[in-house]
Amino acid sequence: MTVGLVSLGCAKNAADLEVRAGRLISEGWTLASDPDRCDTLVVNTCAFIESAREEAEREIRRAVSLKRKGQVGRVVVTGCYPERYPERASRFPGVDVWEGVPKKFDCQRVPGLRFSGKAFAYLKVAEGCAHRCSYCAIPGIRGKYRSRPLRAILKEARDFVRTGVKELNVIAQDPMLYGVDLRGKGKVDIVSLLRAIDRIRGDFRVRVLYSYPSEITDGFLEWLRTSPRAVKYVDVPLQHTDPSILKAMARGGAVKATREAAARIRAAVPGVTLRTTVMTGFPGETAEIFARLLADVKRMQFDHLGVFAYSPEEGTPAAKMPGRPPMKVAEARALKVMSAQKAIWGRKAKAMVGHVMSALVVAPGVARLESQAPDVDGVVRLDCDGCVGEFSSVRIVGVSGYDLVGELVI
Repeated sequence: MTVGLVSLGCAKNAADLEVRAGRLISEGWTLASDPDRCDTLVVNTCAFIESAREEAEREIRRAVSLKRKGQVGRVVVTGCYPERYPERASRFPGVDVWEGVPKKFDCQRVPGLRFSGKAFAYLKVAEGCAHRCSYCAIPGIRGKYRSRPLRAILKEARDFVRTGVKELNVIAQDPMLYGVDLRGKGKVDIVSLLRAIDRIRGDFRVRVLYSYPSEITDGFLEWLRTSPRAVKYVDVPLQHTDPSILKAMARGGAVKATREAAARIRAAVPGVTLRTTVMTGFPGETAEIFARLLADVKRMQFDHLGVFAYSPEEGTPAAKMPGRPPMKVAEARALKVMSAQKAIWGRKAKAMVGHVMSALVVAPGVARLESQAPDVDGVVRLDCDGCVGEFSSVRIVGVSGYDLVGELVI
């Protein structure tokens, strides 16, 4: 029996699919070399925003079309889309299984299995979300915050390292909250987890992704500064910097932490790389408020930044808030933010040219510096294949858009 896999959405969703694939393999299934020709096709979906839902619907219809043509035996739809819209199964006749997100953690049945390639892996440490941002549907889809047992995480980390992983990317909706639901069962928090990962033998590094600004502790910053395995990189999605907008977003308790995030982290961890995400066009955002956001983006000088125009999500408090700027205005503001960030990036990238840095070769002709997280930050384009899955010394010789151009130093 062969199974084809289609993974949509975030890295956390991909990690769920890896576990499902491991379970199927342990039950005797074989991964199809061509997912368009298999006994069962699994479409693992996202439903966070409208564009993600549209992508999910296209892939579901495509899978059903393959089934009608006889190329696929059964179609299984899983993940956030069926979890958020259980009633929509009837829209897609031909789907055999309509199943939401996993309700409990399952251990990986095939140690070290990953779809991210040889060089790196995603280590999911928690599920759900403890925050209730007014614009976000994730808590309704993924549920309350639940930490994975420490022992299971460490076993998975050891398996990854044993099978050649050089970079563990620790992921959750907010890794900083790891262990908040495990108190009373020993000292379990994100720092104790990271220190335990540090003790695993092998040549690898650890990157922690996604950090709510007010949850970043001094202890975490100390680990980031002192651990020989820590990638000095913090992804701290600010969403906005204006106090009135943050309050409307239900992030009012993080105003001070948000405005001081960049300076605080840089002071604690010299040489750190900072990434953020901001949103334009949230209800109540006036021209004056946006001007302050833009000024803060220029002031904070993030190394990497993503921006998106707000669109209301059904079932969220923000969807009913008045004062939302027209979408064209929100999109124009987003372009202004990216224009400012492009100039910031250009200066920072130019300063790298001529320097020799350690990079992880993740594919033929492609490597990543510590300052580049997978999928979101760009890469280093190499003039030769290099050794995939190994750290190499790379001289930066140029810039191409948001990518860097490098050459291996022998």
